[in-house]
Amino acid sequence: MNAQTKTASPDIYSRVTDKIIADLEQGVRPWVKPWKGSTAGDRITLPVRHNGIPYQGINILLLWGEQLEKGFQSNRWMTFKQAQALGANVRIGEHGSLVVYANKVTQSETDDKGDEIEREIPFMKGYTVFNVDQIENLPAEFRTQAEPIEREPFGPIEHAEVFFAKTGAVIRHGGNSAYYAPTQDIVQLPIPESFDTAESYAAVKAHELIHWTSHKTRLDRQLGKRFGDDAYAAEELIAEMGAAFVCAQLGLTLDVRDDHAAYLDHWLKVLKADKKAIFTAASQAQKACEFLFSLQGADEQQAA
Repeated sequence: MNAQTKTASPDIYSRVTDKIIADLEQGVRPWVKPWKGSTAGDRITLPVRHNGIPYQGINILLLWGEQLEKGFQSNRWMTFKQAQALGANVRIGEHGSLVVYANKVTQSETDDKGDEIEREIPFMKGYTVFNVDQIENLPAEFRTQAEPIEREPFGPIEHAEVFFAKTGAVIRHGGNSAYYAPTQDIVQLPIPESFDTAESYAAVKAHELIHWTSHKTRLDRQLGKRFGDDAYAAEELIAEMGAAFVCAQLGLTLDVRDDHAAYLDHWLKVLKADKKAIFTAASQAQKACEFLFSLQGADEQQAA
């Protein structure tokens, strides 16, 4: 198992990172663009397993990217064997998509004093899944069903505002910039009326609240040791992905912020220099999203 871990992990890191880099070089953010498909309207959905359990972290980005590239209508994925167990079959000629599984194994060792100790060894492996649009003869409940989207009128979106309020973050309005000020521990936003849509206002608020989670009294996210001079760009990448994860769970459409176009080159530099950087960023984004949901009531946490 150790030999497999040493040879497989770098390959998985490279395959995933190269895919994200290819998307970014085309100007495509895989955490945003799949939501713009015309088939499913502007509905935002996390990719889910065959049993309806949502994927997390890096797998969200991978499967959103696949959904965009291949035009899948469904957000549900399953393995070849899971399809067979349902009496279905993957269509001939279809190619699967990569997802990853990370965990730790415990290994017993003897230290210098002769005492037996246990050490946790992280490992990662990749496996292949297929979108249900690639599978024939599935039971009716697994088939893609496009539903009409009812758009909310412009104005603050009530359930999103309730979610943001429950975080307890200090949010102030005024000026023409959106930012999180760590020394004051406040989120500053332009007034809601200055945004084009209610969803764009909520998406920007979600972005700044991901930054808010980095405070030392919360997740204490310190990226300097890992990313050095690129820590600021890495934090922006975390905030973009974290906001995407939050918006997906709140059913909101995330707009691409114009001021983040300048970060593309920085992100590409970071990802090309470190094949594990996108995994770190996605993991931190997932933790930030889960932290915001942990501040909600029991019902919201179950929905997350």
